Amino acid sequence: MSRIAIIGAGAWGTGLAIVLGRKGTHHVPHDIRLWANEPEVVESIARSRINEHFLPGFILPESIAATCDLDAALEAAEIVVSVMPSQHCRALFERMAPTLRPETLFVSCTKGLEDGTLLRMTEVIGDVLGSRDFTPRVGALSGPSFAKEVARGDPTAVTVASVDGEVTRDVQSAFNDSRFRVYTNDDVIGVELGGALKNIIAIAAGVCDGVGLGHNSAAALITRGLAEMARLVVACGGRLDTMAGLAGLGDLVLTCTGDLSRNRGVGVELGKGRKLPDIIAAMHGAVAEGVFTTKAAVGLAGKKNVEMPITEQMFAILENGKSPHLAIEELMTRAARAEIH
Repeated sequence: MSRIAIIGAGAWGTGLAIVLGRKGTHHVPHDIRLWANEPEVVESIARSRINEHFLPGFILPESIAATCDLDAALEAAEIVVSVMPSQHCRALFERMAPTLRPETLFVSCTKGLEDGTLLRMTEVIGDVLGSRDFTPRVGALSGPSFAKEVARGDPTAVTVASVDGEVTRDVQSAFNDSRFRVYTNDDVIGVELGGALKNIIAIAAGVCDGVGLGHNSAAALITRGLAEMARLVVACGGRLDTMAGLAGLGDLVLTCTGDLSRNRGVGVELGKGRKLPDIIAAMHGAVAEGVFTTKAAVGLAGKKNVEMPITEQMFAILENGKSPHLAIEELMTRAARAEIH
């Protein structure tokens, strides 16, 4: 068995806790500490073994203990799984840094970019720990994986990326079971950017649905969205073939079409004319990462001189309140061009 700390008890963190909690070595379950920022989450799990706040309806295995004490969660942890919202990643790792050890295995499961620095999450982790002369053993886990379906035990496939093959093999061994299949990849840039950028396209897909557009529009948006994701991935040093995989096309299709997608849901409400602050307030603490990632993605695209018209229009809708109808019209009336160039 392994001692595992999961930092972040939202829906995805809780879903991963359930995956790890049902698995162990030689029939001995992992010892899991699930850190929550919200005391009511810890109380709910202690009372009913259910995270009523973020993932109701799913009983957590007895091998999982929830806590609001970060030091208690990290004590003797061999694996640290980071599942916090992207805007909290740096601050939490700065809090954790004094108790972390070089031999610890880190698994980043947050799909986003840091506003301002434009860094991916493994880069944020490396930046924080590197300032303490600490080069972390870190992998990025991503792919098409709604937390509710993972918790239910639906067959799910994801990928974990690291430049260190030992890291990906260790993560694969810790997470893999008959209902949660983990593939390995060495393209950290592609896997992380794919997971972050698809959320922006998913908001756009929701906008199309919210204004009443049909399947033609959704298919065009997903296809052209994938094209601009791929352009930025390659410009940043990632591989094109990663965009055809689980962290690219797989996650994009899921998030753009699935009713469980929070990002798509935000887009639907925007398309219906609701204001972003009202939409976020109605989410009761749940996070749609695409809302935070869009500004960083536009900044990164500008830095790399990459054209991302869908992302740019989503930025105008989210940040400036642009009319979704006007944004769609401008996308459709851009200068004519070849599809592949």
